[in-house]
Amino acid sequence: MTDIVITGVGVISPIGNSPSAVVESLQNLRSGIGLFESPMLDKRFAVGRVLEDFSERFTRIERPFLDRTTQLAIVAAENASKDAGVEHFAAYGERAGVFYGTVRGGGATEWEAARQFYVERKPSARPYVIMNVMANAPTAQISIRQQVTGPTASHTSACSSSGNAIADACRHLQCGELDIALVGGAEATLEPGFLWAWDGLRALAAVDEDDPSRSCKPFSTARTGLVLGEGSVFFVLESREHAQRRGARIHAVIEGWGVASDAYHIGSPHARGQIGAMRAALRKAGLAPAELDYINAHATATRGGDPVEVSAMKEVLGDAAMTVPISGTKALHGHLLGAASAMEALVCMLAIEHGFLPGTAHLDDLDPECEGLHHLQQTLMGREVRHALTLSAGFGGTNVALVLGRP
Repeated sequence: MTDIVITGVGVISPIGNSPSAVVESLQNLRSGIGLFESPMLDKRFAVGRVLEDFSERFTRIERPFLDRTTQLAIVAAENASKDAGVEHFAAYGERAGVFYGTVRGGGATEWEAARQFYVERKPSARPYVIMNVMANAPTAQISIRQQVTGPTASHTSACSSSGNAIADACRHLQCGELDIALVGGAEATLEPGFLWAWDGLRALAAVDEDDPSRSCKPFSTARTGLVLGEGSVFFVLESREHAQRRGARIHAVIEGWGVASDAYHIGSPHARGQIGAMRAALRKAGLAPAELDYINAHATATRGGDPVEVSAMKEVLGDAAMTVPISGTKALHGHLLGAASAMEALVCMLAIEHGFLPGTAHLDDLDPECEGLHHLQQTLMGREVRHALTLSAGFGGTNVALVLGRP
């Protein structure tokens, strides 16, 4: 069976724009969550924001065609390629691909276009609007810029989108159709209209009045909901044989992946889909649950979501439920929606590479509904991590689990 390895990483996130910065944040439980305020909203929101503006990296001619989501994706993908030692992918011809996940597409462009239509009453939209708001715009832009002429695919399965993209790329690599692929996700949805819509779900966290950076509290009795974040994470994936042939450094191995549906409800999770995804990923990896050294939970900090996930993990782990360490890092970086799976796969990869276990920040008082697992409340240093699993659960019931291992 062909091994799938990670040879390049690029990250733009609320807790760091490089792997080393993300490691430092995870090890020190440093939050990237802050306040969002707008004169169009009558309340404040906690969000995980990327403070850097990347528009100046692009030319005046390019900028109109690049929504912020696309900009983040391009930069993360370019950083991943550089990390892998790949200048561009033209030499690989149709043996290279791009696989991408997102929830929304070009949110900033869509918001501005709506404002021009409803407020300014513009008689016609600017010519670049459609090309900006397409969900596959980042996929196409990356393919064009990096000369990827093999298959490209854009996944939109809500919060498991980038995990689905990673699983899709792994299938193409394992069956021998591809040698190398750029894989990841991006999201930049922190606009007043989007926050207003999410607030209507009654799913967003109340701002912690003492410290807004503590607003996301997975598994805690004090949790009040999720915190939206933005960012992008990309990996270069390739077969181990291909990576060794070109002398590439290997960060980690994608040992297994599983995709399963709840078949239950458009907005409420069911444990059976999460159980199915995790069991499929472990089967693919050839691992027993007790062989896992770390699990990064989906852990949105919602009242209904966390207990369902805990019950699913207890079912999958069985006797190992109280021995396999588990944490939810959305407490630090927020929920990156379509990029969430990729972000949390990165957390697993960094834990493997650097030998530590990230804790769940702000877990001062564990909810009795979330008991029965080995929750990490603090980061543990100097720990060998051979195998790590990450789970993502999306609206609509699509669940993706990924198992990463040491190279």
